[in-house]
This record gives sequence, C-alpha cells and structure tokens, in this order.
Amino acid sequence: MPSGKRSKQQRRATPPPVRSTGGSSFGGSRRTWLIVGAVVLVLVGLGVGLDLALGSSGSSNSTSSGTLAPLSTLGHLVSPPALGPSGPEGPPLESGPNLAPTGAPQPGQSVDGITCEVGGEQVAFHHHSRLTIFVNGQPKSVPYGVGIADPKLQPGIGVPFVDSGPCFSRLHTHAADGIIHIESPKARAFTLGNFFDVWGQPLSATQVGPAKGKVTALYNGQVWTGNPRDIPLREHSQIQLEVGKPLVGPVRISGWGGL
Repeated sequence: MPSGKRSKQQRRATPPPVRSTGGSSFGGSRRTWLIVGAVVLVLVGLGVGLDLALGSSGSSNSTSSGTLAPLSTLGHLVSPPALGPSGPEGPPLESGPNLAPTGAPQPGQSVDGITCEVGGEQVAFHHHSRLTIFVNGQPKSVPYGVGIADPKLQPGIGVPFVDSGPCFSRLHTHAADGIIHIESPKARAFTLGNFFDVWGQPLSATQVGPAKGKVTALYNGQVWTGNPRDIPLREHSQIQLEVGKPLVGPVRISGWGGL
C-alpha cells in the first residue's frame, strides 16, 4: 500500500490524539483567551457605566468603596435645623461656628497629588458637593477659603465670598455654605478624605477635624457604612458627618443656584 494512503479501517483503528492536561498549545488556547478577553471587556464596560450612573445620581445602594444602608438602621434621629438664608453661590449658608480654621497648601505644594495651582481655577472638570457637620447634635460650619492660599474676599456683596488667592487647590470652598468645589483640568475621582487633607484636618471613623468620637456618615440621605475618608465627591452629592449623639436627620437642599 502506498505510504501516503491508509484504508478506512486503519484510520478508524488509529486512536485520537490525547490532549495534555498539564497545558495547551497556543493554537488550542487562542479561542479560550479570546472568549476570556471578550468577557473582561464586557465587565469593564458595565463597571464604567455603573460608575457614570453613580456619579450623576448618587442613588445606588453601593459604591466602589462603601455601602449605603437605610436611615432606619440608626434608630431615633433629631429633626435637622431649618436651612439658613441663601448664600452668595445660591445654596443656603450653614449655621454654627466653624469646625476648624480655614487651611490650604501653599502655592505649588501638593497634598494627595492635588496641587495648589497658581493662575486661577481649573474648570474643565467642575462638580460640586455639599458637606454638613454636626458635633453632639450641634451644627458646625465648613469655613470659606479651604484649599485657597491666603484667600481674598470679594468686597461689597454683604457676606464673605472668596474670589481670589495666590493659588487654588482642585478642592476648595468659596463661601461658608458647605459647597465643595471640585475643579480639575481633567476628570478624576476625589474623596472626602482628599478634601480634609487639603484642609489640613484629620478625618477618620473616630474624628472629624478637632472633634473626637464615633463618626456617623450620611451620603445622599442614606447611611454610609464604609470609611468616611472614602466618601466620593460627586456632582451634587449631599454629605453629612456627625460626631457623637444625638444623631441629626439628613439636611437636604433642593436648589443648587446654578452650580
């Protein structure tokens, strides 16, 4: 029989090749890797979409760094105080003394990789969050000028409003209304811990600035159960930190005055 031909019986008698269980050739694994790659791409796409959705609404029961629980898990809450008068940016001014003096890095200095930029604000990426603080049930204000070195007040408007300074951090406050300006030349994630570091004040599960005690955090009207430093600063997030008791119900604002 010619060497190049075999009968059907010989072909049937020839056992099929045995695949190695300890590994596979590149050709055999190529399809598997393509499938795995496609699954990874789909999962990444879903993750990006979820993050964008959370950034716009902040209404999910979980985030990448913490979990939200219902208010009912806290038990009795004291009614929040009435909102103050509208401030120079539109949202109401906060009541109570400043939690701590204002603070900021010096021009060119960086905190958490966030530089105090000389030459004005960076507004290509511009979001706003609001921070409310209570210590033993009493309101404390976030001061104006946090994140702005040597802040200068705009004259003639009746209430303090910082409109200039030698440098602006990408996280800063203009007025005593609790509004945190999140400004950057490009989109990136910032956290409440970043803001307190720029401010020069401690933040942990047992301390907010100089106030020490158990810290309860609210995020968009729900209980934040993770590290308060990880709370994301997203567009129109409403954040509330409480040290000690009694616990106060969430302070909510409905108008952002165009911010």
